[in-house]
Amino acid sequence: MRFDADTFKEISDSLTRNKSRSLLTGFGVFWGIFMLLFLAGGGHGMKQMLSKNFEGFATNTTILWPSKTTKPYLGFKQGRAWWFTQDDVARLRALVPELDIVTPIVSQWGQTASHDINSFSASIKGVNSEYAGIETPKIKYGRYINETDVLQERKVCVIGKRVYTSLFPDGGDPCGKRIKIGQVWFTVVGVDYNSGSISINGNSDSAIILPFSVVQKLYHRGNFVDMICVTGRSGVRMSEIEPALREVTARYHKFNPADKQALFVLNTEEMFSLVDNLFRGVNFLILLVGLGTILAGAIGVSNIMMVTVRERTTEIGIRRAIGATPSDILSQIIMESISLTMASGVSGIVFSVLMLSLVEAMTSHQAVFQIGFWTAVGAMVLLTFLGVLAGLAPASRAMKIKPVDAMRDE
Repeated sequence: MRFDADTFKEISDSLTRNKSRSLLTGFGVFWGIFMLLFLAGGGHGMKQMLSKNFEGFATNTTILWPSKTTKPYLGFKQGRAWWFTQDDVARLRALVPELDIVTPIVSQWGQTASHDINSFSASIKGVNSEYAGIETPKIKYGRYINETDVLQERKVCVIGKRVYTSLFPDGGDPCGKRIKIGQVWFTVVGVDYNSGSISINGNSDSAIILPFSVVQKLYHRGNFVDMICVTGRSGVRMSEIEPALREVTARYHKFNPADKQALFVLNTEEMFSLVDNLFRGVNFLILLVGLGTILAGAIGVSNIMMVTVRERTTEIGIRRAIGATPSDILSQIIMESISLTMASGVSGIVFSVLMLSLVEAMTSHQAVFQIGFWTAVGAMVLLTFLGVLAGLAPASRAMKIKPVDAMRDE
């Protein structure tokens, strides 16, 4: 069969002979490809938006904080309160070699910070320089807290994004300027623009970071620590070393290692893994629903083509009588099937791109709600394959039509 302008005109005439039937048949394919690509692009955008909440937070972090015991142990009654100290930090470093970062944190809530006539109620975090490996800062101006700040107990601070915009509404680099926290003056050395939703003891954008040693003295915390944050070395799963963390801590604080309530352990590795598994399930569901809908549309195309072949029995018989070969008939029917499937599918692709662009605009471009180039190419290949598949049965039937039988039916 020759593929020229006359051939394509013939295919077009055949498909537009019954416009309503062709439109309704093509709608199944259109809706299937639209659903597949729209859900795939939407799922990709949602994953990006969710991932931004974890931005800057180490994925292999475990956070430890003490609570009251719930089991009697070694003569101690249940309900006993205990606290972390800096000695626990040193012990974990020494006795759990799988750990990479071990850093304490102390916090103070509802502290008023002011600059000129502007003020802001912020949370205070006292950290060491290693804490940057737990919540990676996004430094807009200046620098982060360093070890010298901690050792020399410097009155310096790193302020979060909301603190910065509230205290310095005119913008500009605030480094070197002084702010007052309570009754104490601090020099701003950095601005952290990290705005991820996952943070420890308050959102980063509403926090003021101070040297750990300064917070201990300023708020009379002595040797006590609120929490200890740890990360594992490369290749170490935090869930595998959790028993060691509990055992080392329980041994020195005299509580039952099996008492889960006495030591809370938040393993962010498991949380990130849960999110990944969730989106794997969502992607599988999207694929299942989309492919099922497309397949239903292709079956609809095949059924309509069967009806069309039945209606065109006389026409096909006459073509056979004047010299058309079975392969010409086969090519004609399959090309009609492919054309209907491709036209409907391409419309679905274009519509899904437009709808995803609208969703992206509605979310203020916080994430990319679009399909990739190779996804679109894959969709086109799938449509071509389905078009051939949908046309095979009707084309096979058309090939078997003999001129004499067609005339007899007429």
